[in-house]
Amino acid sequence: MLLAAAAVIFGLVLLVWSADKFVDGAAATAGHLGMPPLLIGMVVIGFGTSAPELVVSVIASMQGNPALALGNAYGSNITNIALIIGLTAVLAPITLNSQVLKREMPLLIMVTLIAAYPLWDGIITALEAWFLLGVFAIYIGWSIVEGMHQSGDQLSGEFEQSLQLKLMPIKQATVWLIIGLFLLVVSSRVLVWGAIDIATALGVSDLVIGLTVVAIGTSLPELASALAAIRKNEHDLAIGNVIGSNMFNTLAVVGLAGVIQPIPLEPLVLHRDWVTMLGLTLLLAAFGFRFNNRPNRINRVQGALLLCCFVGYTGYLLSTGFRS
Repeated sequence: MLLAAAAVIFGLVLLVWSADKFVDGAAATAGHLGMPPLLIGMVVIGFGTSAPELVVSVIASMQGNPALALGNAYGSNITNIALIIGLTAVLAPITLNSQVLKREMPLLIMVTLIAAYPLWDGIITALEAWFLLGVFAIYIGWSIVEGMHQSGDQLSGEFEQSLQLKLMPIKQATVWLIIGLFLLVVSSRVLVWGAIDIATALGVSDLVIGLTVVAIGTSLPELASALAAIRKNEHDLAIGNVIGSNMFNTLAVVGLAGVIQPIPLEPLVLHRDWVTMLGLTLLLAAFGFRFNNRPNRINRVQGALLLCCFVGYTGYLLSTGFRS
């Protein structure tokens, strides 16, 4: 048990560090290849910050623990909105100006609604997983078009400013890209082993471990990015990272895990976890994006409400998540 706990802590620390190096290397490499800043931010950095969830879920599914993979994806989405945006808004109200994000938010709601379809019959089959990956491919295509034609948007300027701070020679960028990816795999294997061992020892389901400990750990890169963005007054970047990460988690992470192995579902996944994820997504839209002349702003009270939702949901999971 102590060894498993140490493995989880070590795995999380190495996971966060390697994800940061992977994102820096990928972003700098893309910049050297001439990609526009908005495209780098929406696709490259969006993928990079979700790399921990992706690698952990793929490895969990390959090792015969698909429930851990699903819990990691949905739990990360819930953590991104309720904990990360909530905490960030409490520390400093978030003001949003990007028109790209205003168009992406309805897409996230639509994708979250689509995610209910594979859950309805109690199992995510390989065909349904391929469907999610197909929707993901369409989203990536749309993001590329947006990234090529929206250079004047507020979000584009914030991405460009952020990328200027991460400039490095192409050889150094490539080295960090490769090292970061390798360590992501190593740390994910250690984390999954420790999480499964703890779940077995405590009698907690793999799903609940994925929704709590693993999800919070793999969301740490998004938390670091959001806090850094707010500190630099790049508010749109903080929300953009969360929206992009949730898109990747819902479609690509669940899709890849389901293609590797069908995911049998506990009955509460649809009525508890998906409903919570949808409710928080709608709250984020209601708080942050107003389709009139009022300023788009998430204030401290709204941030505190999101934090309360996270505490309540996590508390409920831990109090009811033990196997009978």
